[in-house]
Amino acid sequence: MKSPKNTATPPARTAFARGRFVGAAAIAFAVLVVIENVLFTVTGAPGYGDPIEQVLAYYATNRDAIAIISGLVALYLPLLLVFVTGLHGLVERRGGAGVGWSRLALAAGATLAAIFVLFNVTQIGLALSAGGLAEPTPAFELVWQIHAAAFALALPMIGTTCFGVTLAAHASGLTPAWQRLLGLVSGSLLLAAGLGSLAIADGSTLIFVGLLGFAAWLVWLLATGVRLVRS
Repeated sequence: MKSPKNTATPPARTAFARGRFVGAAAIAFAVLVVIENVLFTVTGAPGYGDPIEQVLAYYATNRDAIAIISGLVALYLPLLLVFVTGLHGLVERRGGAGVGWSRLALAAGATLAAIFVLFNVTQIGLALSAGGLAEPTPAFELVWQIHAAAFALALPMIGTTCFGVTLAAHASGLTPAWQRLLGLVSGSLLLAAGLGSLAIADGSTLIFVGLLGFAAWLVWLLATGVRLVRS
């Protein structure tokens, strides 16, 4: 007589593999974003308050760097969606605690991805048009302003996504208390920066409030990703 099959192990292995996949997506997303910002820094990317002539000169001389950065964005946006969707699935499978927050993260993450697409599309347009311009045109300046506005509006969406994933992960027991605190502080800084979106798009130093919150969220993502991969 055959003994009954053990059905507990395969689901456990599947859940473990799924958790590792979600964690790897979080780590990869954070790493690619860091590389993107290092490239911006190394190439001397202009601030939103810099003269439009400086903006034109940057995009005219750094087309290759923008091509690499655009490729990174094309890679990390799917990873962002994989992370928020995968985390929602993990939260549901752990009993549903925090599922409302994970749904918020899903909606905010999808909106954030759309804003990042606009940010990247305008950046590609700036790089393509800069090489053929001897001086800035009104159309070039308009695209730059839309680019700046997209970045400014991305900050509160990052903050909302941060709140959603932080509270969902903690409520379901995936992260410890210190990560919840880090995520809440990060999200608060990003939302606070979002209140000054117009000023940020015009070159205000309020941008550093948002960048500090964004950097803290990247730390949260790396810590959570490592935890999911190893747990």
